[in-house]
Amino acid sequence: MTERIIIAGAGGQGIMIMGKVLAEAAMRENKFVTWLPCYGAEVRGGTAYCMVTVADKEIGSPWIDLADTLIIMNNPSLLRFKNRVKNKGFVILNSSLVKDSLKGNFLILKHDFSDIASRLGNIKIANMAALGAYAAKKKTVKMATLLEVIRNMAKGYKQELFGINKLALLSVSK
Repeated sequence: MTERIIIAGAGGQGIMIMGKVLAEAAMRENKFVTWLPCYGAEVRGGTAYCMVTVADKEIGSPWIDLADTLIIMNNPSLLRFKNRVKNKGFVILNSSLVKDSLKGNFLILKHDFSDIASRLGNIKIANMAALGAYAAKKKTVKMATLLEVIRNMAKGYKQELFGINKLALLSVSK
């Protein structure tokens, strides 16, 4: 099993955190993993993306030419990465901010992650809603492991953020 994921959105949408949480969860489950963060020169507001590979054997390179899965959080990211997913690949779109469509032979899952996050009280947790949707569909890592990683990252002064991130992660996981 090898799963190659490209996660993309605007700087400030928590793209890198999504990748880090997924990568750490995979490591905790004793899988091989790479995480490659990539920032645009603009950082906040510009395109940010990361590449995560999870496998049951050693990984040769962190770079992903064609992903098994794309997680796209805004429209400019869809335009940039729409040709970087394999035929019959899985594409998750934040329908709150992605208005363009994707043509091809893909399994497409659309959810209004930004709207879900707003209803939960914090727009910054749209990333966790998207990660939860990915984990529920692909089962690359267990939801319990993702929650464990998020709880660990929220220790100390950010502990109050665990509850809302948990709600977001589980919001579309059915």
